[in-house]
Amino acid sequence: QVRLVESGGDSVQSGGSLELSCAISGNTDNAYSIVWFREVPGKEREGKGCVDHNRKTKYADSVKGRFTISRDNIKNTVTLRMNSLKPEDTGTYHCAADSSDVWCNNWPDIRFLEVWGQGTLVTVSS
Repeated sequence: QVRLVESGGDSVQSGGSLELSCAISGNTDNAYSIVWFREVPGKEREGKGCVDHNRKTKYADSVKGRFTISRDNIKNTVTLRMNSLKPEDTGTYHCAADSSDVWCNNWPDIRFLEVWGQGTLVTVSS
């Protein structure tokens, strides 16, 4: 069973940057894609990006050009670099492992994610 722990959330002003980390343990054969999604109370989960087994990435239109996902299969970490942050980026960010989809073929459908971490809170003030 894969376990994921997110960190790096903070409060920043609009236009600022943050780097979130996802530490992966347990089954670390890397046979899964990693999705970052955001949760806001009262709203549906919103996928931000996906990185596949070979470190190729896909992004939501709302973050293209601002967010970058990188994956280190040796250190078993995935990083979400967030630049030019906006107040609407506020929320709790989770990383999720999808062992049924190694290549982000399901992206942007995030309904079937089964394993994710507890999340890290990002607050962007105007």
